[in-house]
Amino acid sequence: MVLKKKKISARRKHVRDSKSAEKFARISAFANSRIPLAIFILLVFASLATFILSVNTFNEHGEFWMAGELFESSPQIIAYGVIVLIVAFAMAVYVAHYQNRIIVKPTRMMALAGLLLILLALTKFGSLYQEWVYLSTGWAVTCAIILTIAYNQRFAIGMTFFFCVLASFAASNHFPYINLFLTMMVGAVTCCFSLREIRTRMKLIEVSIIAAVVVFITTAAIGVIQTEPTVPNGLIRFEDIKLLEISRNSGLGAAVTIAIGLIIQGFLPLIEKVFNIATSMTLLDYSDANQPLLKKLAMEAPGTFSHSLLIGTIAEAAADAIGANGLLCRVGAYYHDIGKINKPPYFVENQMGSASRHEQLSPAMSQLVIVGHVKDGIEIAKEYALPGVLRQFVETHHGTTLIEYFYNEAKKQAEDKQTPVSESEFRYPGPKPRTKEAAIVMLADTSESAVRSMSELTPGRVDVIVHNMAVKRLQDGQFDDCDLTLRELSKIEGSIAKSLAAHHHGRIAYPKSPDEPIEK
Repeated sequence: MVLKKKKISARRKHVRDSKSAEKFARISAFANSRIPLAIFILLVFASLATFILSVNTFNEHGEFWMAGELFESSPQIIAYGVIVLIVAFAMAVYVAHYQNRIIVKPTRMMALAGLLLILLALTKFGSLYQEWVYLSTGWAVTCAIILTIAYNQRFAIGMTFFFCVLASFAASNHFPYINLFLTMMVGAVTCCFSLREIRTRMKLIEVSIIAAVVVFITTAAIGVIQTEPTVPNGLIRFEDIKLLEISRNSGLGAAVTIAIGLIIQGFLPLIEKVFNIATSMTLLDYSDANQPLLKKLAMEAPGTFSHSLLIGTIAEAAADAIGANGLLCRVGAYYHDIGKINKPPYFVENQMGSASRHEQLSPAMSQLVIVGHVKDGIEIAKEYALPGVLRQFVETHHGTTLIEYFYNEAKKQAEDKQTPVSESEFRYPGPKPRTKEAAIVMLADTSESAVRSMSELTPGRVDVIVHNMAVKRLQDGQFDDCDLTLRELSKIEGSIAKSLAAHHHGRIAYPKSPDEPIEK
């Protein structure tokens, strides 16, 4: 008997092939994404954290581990591993939900994992002796301060909570888990809420002093609660409270907290470099007109320098209107046009009434010069080691917008020659703004340029111009990569229009002297 091969219809075969191709595409996309690397870093973190927790700093007689076993027993190591995996998974979900940019950049993932592991190891080392156990509060405060500086308060509180859970197991040789966890969290949360931004050199010291007071009070209260009664009815008498021991422990916790603030103040530049950030104090340094790059801009392109200062003022007010980082907007605006240093006469604000050099160039050549100031700006920013948080304004202040003037000129010439002109050839290369602050600087820049080109300005005309520019950028998709809402965009429009109307206000003509000759 010969079995006939079942015939498959072409439609079913096409469906099967489509499903296979789709499945392969999903697998390829997953393999090429950052998720496998993130999972690998997560597993390495869990393994090293389990190793740290499993180190037996004391044997059963309370002696240093060199007199006993180096590691805990196998069941305890397994239990530590389970706890660490649960906490690590929760941390990964938290990071993915609130700071997804960490997963996008492997260096950020490694920096965060490395920070937590170093602090966890120091916490374990601090549990060698009973007198050192309050050092754990200092490492929790360190975690809270660094993450607040690098990211934000909410993220810092969440990640410090997970760290304190692990640190409680690492330093629990002489201290109950819950008491140690409470002491660390009190100091860490106080630092997170007190530290919004660092604008002065005293800020970290002030924050650490506030946290030290809270830690002192909390540790003293826990010490009193832990006092064991000596009377049969279980009541604690004042004679039972060991004031000297409680004061010593509370003082140690407070002193460590203050010391951490001083240490982090000294290592602040290193922290900024590792996490690729710039604190408000650093931004204020870069806002100084004596910065070499700003001095060069003022000397070689004075019109651009004056324009940048105005954009900085306008952008800062707009950012404050929606609760964004106004200081970052202002300083970023100062540097957004540094690429014009290379060819200042080709930009209208630097021509000082002289003839435009673009009259002698073709639209295509003019487009190359105009677009080139973004690329030149990026190179100059790298040369002067401008922080990445400021470099974004150089890259994105035009996004992928169309250079309309030269595009229209090229179209006019093409109509005569009957040759098509591609719009993509007259667009900036991007990228588009990725933050609210970058989007604000883009809108402030284009609105100021549009308003400056108009005559007989009134507040109503300024409002219309700013609104039209905002709608044009929105419809062009320039705000697609930043989480800017329509309500925020409306507030930004209002602030920019108000600032521009104030800047371009009218003046009353000075009266002429009767003896002054009449101009003809």
